Amino acid sequence: MRIRNSALLVLVVILFFSCDKKRVFDEYKSVGTAWHKDSVVSFDLPELDSTKRYNLFVTLRNNNSYPFNNLFLIVGLELPNGFTKVDTLEYQMANPDGSLMGDGFSDIKESKLFLKEKVRFRGKYKVNIKQAVRENGKVPGVTALEGITEVGFRIENRD
Repeated sequence: MRIRNSALLVLVVILFFSCDKKRVFDEYKSVGTAWHKDSVVSFDLPELDSTKRYNLFVTLRNNNSYPFNNLFLIVGLELPNGFTKVDTLEYQMANPDGSLMGDGFSDIKESKLFLKEKVRFRGKYKVNIKQAVRENGKVPGVTALEGITEVGFRIENRD
């Protein structure tokens, strides 16, 4: 009976992870217990089909020690020709009652934050992500952003 239950569990896990048909690239990198303001998380993207268009997302894993309602990120997309497109983005991270947004049933939440849609790739690209959170009324950024444990990048097929 125990072997049957183990086999069933393995089958369920395999089915759960194989259902993500849109995923083209999905990778996380740990930032430890706090994301330092000078720490840049980088991803070398695979060469993708230049005839297709893709949707891009920043993905995060955070816990209940995240102290803010929002998150500011600076995302740079290094193009094959040497140029870099940079976006400064703001994302809502908490509900009005203070509870964290995102998926998860414990104190760890996973957020999939929309970046760009209908992107066409031609060659090798690199993505750089940096946090730019500041406290109200203060000019210097938060040195160590508590609560963010992993930063990721995801590419999905548009169709």
